[in-house]
Amino acid sequence: MRIAHLDMDAFYVAVELLRRPELRGKPVVVAGSGPRAVVTTASYEARPFGVGSAIPASVARRRCPDAIFIPPDFPYYRAKSAEVREVVATLGAPGEWVSLDEVYLDLVDIEHPIRATSDLVGRIRDEVGLDASVGIGPNKLVAKVASDAEKPRGFVVLTREQAAERFASDSPRLLPGIGPKTAERLAGYGVKTIGTLQRCTLDGLKERFGSNHGTYLHELAHFQHESAVTTDRPLKSRSVEETFDTDLDDLAQMESILGRQSERLAQTLEGKNLHGRTIAIKVRHDDFSTMTRARTIPEATADAGTITSVAVDLLRENRPERPVRLLGVRLASFSDGTEEDPRAQAKLALS
Repeated sequence: MRIAHLDMDAFYVAVELLRRPELRGKPVVVAGSGPRAVVTTASYEARPFGVGSAIPASVARRRCPDAIFIPPDFPYYRAKSAEVREVVATLGAPGEWVSLDEVYLDLVDIEHPIRATSDLVGRIRDEVGLDASVGIGPNKLVAKVASDAEKPRGFVVLTREQAAERFASDSPRLLPGIGPKTAERLAGYGVKTIGTLQRCTLDGLKERFGSNHGTYLHELAHFQHESAVTTDRPLKSRSVEETFDTDLDDLAQMESILGRQSERLAQTLEGKNLHGRTIAIKVRHDDFSTMTRARTIPEATADAGTITSVAVDLLRENRPERPVRLLGVRLASFSDGTEEDPRAQAKLALS
């Protein structure tokens, strides 16, 4: 067992409860207050009501009218994350942080890795006051799925074969990298469980999903994953986007917004000395359908005028036919000027 995935339990809610302990045991939801706000995190007491991350806050209020809603305080969450990182660093294992509240740890050089990781969870609880769940396995995929298996305060150790057997009856959606559209396509072929996906032949999956994606699905089903823990995560892209309180249908207004977003993006990129060649826009309509369009230019840039010009051209060439609820601009293809492989994009959930 060489890789652990440590994931803080209901992190944002748990951090809020440190300063509002009187709310412990109650349904608590961290969410914005705008008409388009979504839930950031919900306490485990709120989850039986169907309240979870990423659902609209308005839906959460209907499902759980007794829930206590708290606006997010990200500076506070980042500060608590830094405290957790300090404790994790004492383990002496290379760590790959993928968010404020989750990290992959390479345990290959750690003596008694299972006991050491268990002790680490106890130290985080004692020193920071927060709980974490851990999954340990031979690769990132097993560790990730195992850490979610018995939340909260779970500690699950599995081999690849044990994982394939334990989760055989679960939906393929359990596997990072399989989204709703892929799951729907699989269901159309009668594949509704991971066990059924395991019985699909590699050739059959390649025929239906293409060589790369079919191979990736076959690997996922058998919990095969080769990505190593890395402490240097290269930035693939950077974006700025905004969800509006009311839908937009005026093209000039959208162009102005893209200009402001491009300015913000350029300022961020210049501060990091990043330049990219692929400029893209993201448009989400009032029916939640999403359009993305991109253009690769000859020379890498971080210039606000250049980003704005290309983004506005893309919007004009693909004028939305429905009102727009979200608009964003993105710059990608940093350093080597290459596009990301679609299969690599699917693996980002594990990297």
